[in-house]
Amino acid sequence: MTVKLFSNACCFTPIDPGHPLSGKDQGAVRAIPKAAILTQDGRIREIGPEKEVLAAARHLSPDQEIDCRGQAVIPGFVDPHTHLCFQGLREAEFSMRLEGIPYLEILRQGGGILSSVKKVRAAGEEELFSSTLKLAESALAHGTTTIEIKSGYGLETQAELKMLRVIDRVGRQSPLDVIPTFMGAHAIPEEYGGDPETFVEKIIHEMLPEVASQGIAQFCDVFCEDGVFSIAQSRRILEAAKALGLRIKIHADEVHDLGGAALAAEVGALSAEHLLAASEEGLRAMAASGTIAVLLPATAYSLGKPFARGREMIRLGVPVALATDCNPGSCFCESIPFVFGLAVLCMKLSPEEALVATTLNAAYAVGRAKSCGSLEPGKKADFLILEGQTPAILAYHAGVSPVKAVYKAGERVA
Repeated sequence: MTVKLFSNACCFTPIDPGHPLSGKDQGAVRAIPKAAILTQDGRIREIGPEKEVLAAARHLSPDQEIDCRGQAVIPGFVDPHTHLCFQGLREAEFSMRLEGIPYLEILRQGGGILSSVKKVRAAGEEELFSSTLKLAESALAHGTTTIEIKSGYGLETQAELKMLRVIDRVGRQSPLDVIPTFMGAHAIPEEYGGDPETFVEKIIHEMLPEVASQGIAQFCDVFCEDGVFSIAQSRRILEAAKALGLRIKIHADEVHDLGGAALAAEVGALSAEHLLAASEEGLRAMAASGTIAVLLPATAYSLGKPFARGREMIRLGVPVALATDCNPGSCFCESIPFVFGLAVLCMKLSPEEALVATTLNAAYAVGRAKSCGSLEPGKKADFLILEGQTPAILAYHAGVSPVKAVYKAGERVA
């Protein structure tokens, strides 16, 4: 049995009622100004006022005591939407976007998502693992302790299975808890460009059964958008995934209000992601179903688009989570502190609402809230020591990471 005592801490943690926080409770955060945390075998045994925890610790004789020096301690970040598994950057394409060249023209010149597909298909598994692990370790250094990683740059069965193997291996060979998501419905590959229906049939009847048999993916995601997968096609893919035992997510209403938010509510998706163009009707449906809105402010920042209407979603009672969307095209960013700052300064979330969105609600968005997302007895001892005395430091100290120490299951990992 390994027992550790973290003393002289200023703890801030969401209050977990057993469901995602929304509406007026989106910012429900407990502050314990003079606190301590007692961990046992990688889990939190006690947390609370220092005097109370020290009294409990006397009976256990801690193996180690860590002085947090009065700094803020918060739960480890949960990043519920990433595309970390890719090969090669698209920096030249970024410069083309800055010059105002339309995406379709970039695609015609060999750029866009299909260029990433070609690189991932050609990459060896070791090469792909190395690049994915490097990004995962960077996310960890910025305070992410649990992360979702999607496939979706293979767009054919064996390449998608390869990506999922790599994602699974990152979870086994790094301190991170990794949630693998199958996203074969990320785009329509060139070889099916004129026949998307045939590709949908391949996803449903070939790719999904192979993915389910492999046993790695926990979720299935679909890019429901004009010019990609329609509402009807997305519904068929997601229902097929559910029938095979996968939980479901959906990229919804990023560019056009196609009705993806309402579809997410209809099919019981755990989360709907992006939502820049979602209608109030769709958001009300999400609020009624409890579907979590995963917002990606770094993507809007990178693309120069308006930010998702986080304040309106909170007003409507939609639980809000935040994620990086780290990918080689629209958002090359693995830093939750940067996302936190954007949410506070550009989306007008309070620091408390942003903390809930990057921890507890994000944990619910990947089905892991029973083990992480808040600091309370029984959950994993995943937490961060910040350079400041409140979570507001994450927005206040812009352009750097105020994360000074990362603990995963009670062990310092960054």
